[in-house]
Parts: sequence; structure tokens; C-alpha cells
Amino acid sequence: MTVIRNVQAELSRFRVRVLVASIVVVVCFGLVVARLVYLQVTRYDDLFAQAENNRTAVVPIVPNRGLILDRNGVVLATNYSAYTLEVTPSKVDDLEQTIDNLAQVIEITPRDRKRFKKLREEGRSFESLPLRSRLTDQEVARFGAQRYRFPGVEIKARLFRSYPFGELASHVIGYIGRINATEKDALDDSEDAANYRGTDYIGKLGVEQSFETQLHGITGVDLMETSAAGRATRRLTTHPSTPGDTVRLSIDIKLQKLIEDLYGERRGALVALDPKTGDVLAFVSKPDFDPNLFVEGIDQESWQQLNESIDKPLLNRALRGTYPPGSTYKPFMALAALETGTRSPSTLINDPGYYMFGGHRFGSPENERGGIMDMRRAIVESSNAYFFSLANELGVDTMHDFMAPLGFGQITGIDIHGEVRGVLPSPAWKRGYFKRPEQQKWYAGETISLGIGQGYNSFTMLQLAQAVATLANNGIKHKPKLVMSTQDARTRTITPLDAEPGENLGYKPENMEIVRKAMVGVTQEGTSKGVFVGAGYLSGGKTGTAQAVTMGKNEKYSAIRMEERKRDHSLYIAFAPADDPKIALAVIVENAGFGTAAAAPIARRAIDYWLLGQYPSVEDMAAVRQGQATAPIGKPRIASEIPLLDASGTPVAPAVAASAAASQAASSAAAPASSPTVAAIAKPVAQPVSAPKTASDLKRR
Repeated sequence: MTVIRNVQAELSRFRVRVLVASIVVVVCFGLVVARLVYLQVTRYDDLFAQAENNRTAVVPIVPNRGLILDRNGVVLATNYSAYTLEVTPSKVDDLEQTIDNLAQVIEITPRDRKRFKKLREEGRSFESLPLRSRLTDQEVARFGAQRYRFPGVEIKARLFRSYPFGELASHVIGYIGRINATEKDALDDSEDAANYRGTDYIGKLGVEQSFETQLHGITGVDLMETSAAGRATRRLTTHPSTPGDTVRLSIDIKLQKLIEDLYGERRGALVALDPKTGDVLAFVSKPDFDPNLFVEGIDQESWQQLNESIDKPLLNRALRGTYPPGSTYKPFMALAALETGTRSPSTLINDPGYYMFGGHRFGSPENERGGIMDMRRAIVESSNAYFFSLANELGVDTMHDFMAPLGFGQITGIDIHGEVRGVLPSPAWKRGYFKRPEQQKWYAGETISLGIGQGYNSFTMLQLAQAVATLANNGIKHKPKLVMSTQDARTRTITPLDAEPGENLGYKPENMEIVRKAMVGVTQEGTSKGVFVGAGYLSGGKTGTAQAVTMGKNEKYSAIRMEERKRDHSLYIAFAPADDPKIALAVIVENAGFGTAAAAPIARRAIDYWLLGQYPSVEDMAAVRQGQATAPIGKPRIASEIPLLDASGTPVAPAVAASAAASQAASSAAAPASSPTVAAIAKPVAQPVSAPKTASDLKRR
């Protein structure tokens, strides 16, 4: 019996073990089935994509960058393709030795080495960097034959930006540069991250930067099958890139070139606007720079020369240079007097050649005749005493509140980045600007200086041009606009960029007419009579002379004894024709003296071109560049017969725009994306606001 019970117990335990084992097997099998279902059903799409990725690669196709044209269709920025020799530092054991060996196969200049070194310092070791650009077919063949000797070195096809006119209008057009770390981080965090895959450069200044979205285009992709070693074997599918839009500017590049040529080696800025629309007709900043220097990566010497030059060629003076307006401020002061009821046109003020206030003598040296001044004569002859007393009557707060809507000391809203505000002074501004309590107090003598555009007043030529355009346009202010339209590179569909409606400042027509007629008097019998004599139109204008440095209380100004860069600035504002203005402008020539000496002659030639289609004679242009011209000399040439030459001296016609745009669309499949080929980011150098002027400073027209 005992034996039987033991056998039954063993059998029972065996059955339990079998059952447990069966359950374990069933559970394990269930887990396997569940895993298979998870992998084959739930994770199918993901795993299939991973498997595909093991044999495929997505290669971005960088789009052709859009063209930039002037208002007449002349190409200002385009593209060209070329081969570059590129090195990936992380894949090269001895970089210097590799470059030395490459120099035995392909010419590599010291400038190439220095530029590569700068790129390497700014970039990352795993990026390929251009060592030589624009290789010839023979150089490509020579390297191809010995490529096995140079791991980490390859030749790539690249698209390069080209600026056919070199320095001309460089501050307007801007340039492209290598995407830096800050820009890359910003792109990675934006919705455009995918669109910039494979893109190595981006707009840095001017239109290139401000209209980057339109100019860049849409990146395409090639889906490539790859071998186990990662080498592409065949193209599976392709989605072509979409070229960037063509951007058409409102500037007339021929007018721009004329003005820049008239400046010569002098420094300054000019902004010309269509007062009825706000379109920018010319936007000059001198000196300028060659944006082509940045296309292949600027070398250290060129960068230092630009960045450290005392002339500040990278500074956009029209947009960022701030200056006291001098006597060009007087017409707006007169309008303020009329609009606020402070003075009537017939109010008489004696000008003995000076104005006494608070025991200080404020000079009025430009008024040679002196005597009793009404408003018209004060503007025509540029009487300081009249406007000193007017400033005292208006007060600083009233002046500030009236001038702000005109755009003085305000952001105009022009469609390129980087504009500065300047200074429209007030007691509140002074309290915020200065730190020490004794500097924050506003003195009555400071108000006096503001009346003739000196003191703390500091504005851009863009702001001054907008104010003149508003006065010429019956008090209707337009936002300045550089870009007229964009054009799709494939469909050729033109999309106008509609301007915002003008803002009516509500000035009384009779008050504006009084001021405009006085400005016409300036050109007919006043301070710019000699410059506009014989003009085929009637224009309004105002000369101005602004101090570049503060004069001591008992110090008398003498241009001959002063350093060139401490001499007065020459300014002029104008609109024409007087009865139906089609152009309004503001111009400054730094350290060039009276407004009639340098600024007004440039304005006259610009207006002659725009209204009459006249181009100055060769001898006249030479005289203007030397500051030795008044009215035009010699026989003016017909502007349409003067060829427009690019930087190489080749004539350029507007018709070239159509063929360039067509070829842009036809070549929309750009070179395969690869690593950066352009570099060196040039940051604009801000010009400091002019030092405040004391109440005792002498002022000249």
C-alpha cells in the first residue's frame, strides 16, 4: 500500500510539472506571437522605413537663388556654377602637409590658404571647407587622376553668387555669407529647418538679407539607393527644387551709378524718393564695398581693410549714419510755427547777424545783408537769428511733438533691416540718455540750438528725405519702399508688393504752400541760386551746413585750419518739379563745407537726370567730384545714350534681365548639396550719434 501511494504521489507531481511546463511553453509561444504581431503589424511602417534607410539616402537639392533686378530690369545679383576643391579637416591626418601636396597638383595661393584658415576657425572640423574655387577643367582632371592620394579631399560643383556691378549699390543689395552657428541654431528651431538642408549660405545685409525667404527658393530632394559602403548606386526618385523668386527693386541703377560717380572718393549719403509712392529711386552710401569679396570667403587682409578702415565702408550711411540736419531743418521749423499758430508768415524778426539769449551770443554769420526778416526771407537767406528766436518761442516739447510725425528720430519702416532711430531730442529723452543727474537737466540754451538743426538733433538721410517728400506731397507721408515686386522664376508671374496707403498728417494746405514757395525762392534768389540757374524745371530746396565737431565757446570756425574730418558737413534737400513733385531727395557730403559747395551740385545733377534725361558732361562730373561746380558746365549728354557699364567695363542693357531670368528657371536643378563654400560674416559698423553741440556753437547755412 505504501508503495502504491508513493507512485501515485510521484505521478501527481509529474502531472503538475507537465502542466506548469505546458503553461510556460504556451505563454512563451504567446509572447513570441505577440512580438511578431507587434513587429509585423504595429511597427511595420517604422521598421520598413528603417530598412529602406539602410539602402537609401536623401540628398537635398539646393535651389538656385533668385535674381535681384533694378526697376528697369538690369541684373544686380545673379548666380554662376563652378567647381571647388574642398577639404574636410576631420578626415585629414596632416592638414598642412595635405595642402602642400595639393599645391603640387593644383595652384593654391597664399590668399587661398589664409581664407581656408579663417573658414576653419569659424567652422567645424567635420564640415568640408573650400580651399580653391573656380577650378578649370584641366585642374579637375589633374586632381581626379590623383584623388586616391588625398582622403578627405574632393571636388564639388557649387553655385556662387555674383554681383556684376561690384561696389555699386552694395549697401542696398547686400551680400550672402556662410551660415554661422547663431543663424544655424535659429534655422533649426524654425519652420524653415527642412528648407535649409544642404544650404551653406544666407543673406547677410540689404535686400539679400531682408528678402531671404523670397530669394532662397524651395529645396528639392533626390532619393538615392546606396551600397553597403554608403556609396550612391542609382537615383530612385527625385523632387526638383524650386528656384527663388526674382526681386525687382525701385532704384534706377543708372541714376545710382551717376550719383556714386559724382561723390568720387568723398564720404556721404543720398536718398531720393518718389514723393507720391515712397519708392526709393536712389539709395547711396559712400564709400561702399565689393560684395563679391564675400562670395568665396573673404581673406583676412581684405576683411581687416574693410572692418578697420577709418572711412567705415561697411556702414550704410543712408540707413544707419546719423547727422545734425543743419539749416535743412528750417523749412520744417517754419511749418511748425504756422501749424501751431506761433508765428504768421508776415511776423518780422530783426537779424543783426547774431541772437542774444541768456547772456550768450548765438551767431548768424551766413546772413550777409541782415535786417528785418519775414518767414520767406528767413528761409531763402537762411537766417539763423529768425529760427533761434522761433525755437525759443516754440519750446523743445512742441518742436519734438511736431517733428516726430514727420519721421524725425523715428523708424521709417523701410523694407530692409538695420535702420537706426537717430535722436529727436526732448527733456524726457535727455533724462533717459544721460546717467548723471547734472547731465539730465534740460537747459533753455539747448532749445535755441535745435531751431537750426544743431544741438542734439541727429537724423538719417532716409528720415530727412521722407520728411521732404511728405512736405512735397501735401502732407501725405509714405513709407519708403525699396522692392517693387517679385517674380516667380518658373511661371514668370509678377506679384507687386503693394505699398501701404499714405498717412495724411493733416497740415493745412495754405501753410505747406507758404513753406514750399519759400523753398522755391531758395533756388531762384537764395543760397542755391547759383547751382540751379538755367535748370529746365522749377524746384524747391534748402541748403544746410552741419557741424561735425563741437566748437569751443570763444573758438572761431576755420575750415582751412581744421583737419579734414572735423570740417562741417554739406547738406541739401530738394523736390522737383515744384508744381507736381516727382522726386524728393536729401544729400550729405561729409566734411565738405557749405551746402552750396558740395551737396547741392549733386542734387542738381540727380534731378536733371530724373526729370530731363540729362547726363553731366565729363568735365562737369570732374568738377563736381572736386567740389568746384555750381551750375552744370559743358554740354549735358543724353542719359539714354550713355552706356551702363558693369564692374568689368562691359556694357549692360536692361534686356539682359529677361534672358537671365529665363536661364535661372531653366537651371532650377542646382548642383548637389554639400558643405559651405562662402564665409566671413561682415557686421555693419554703427556710426555713433554726433556729440551734442553747446548753446554757444556757431552755425552756418
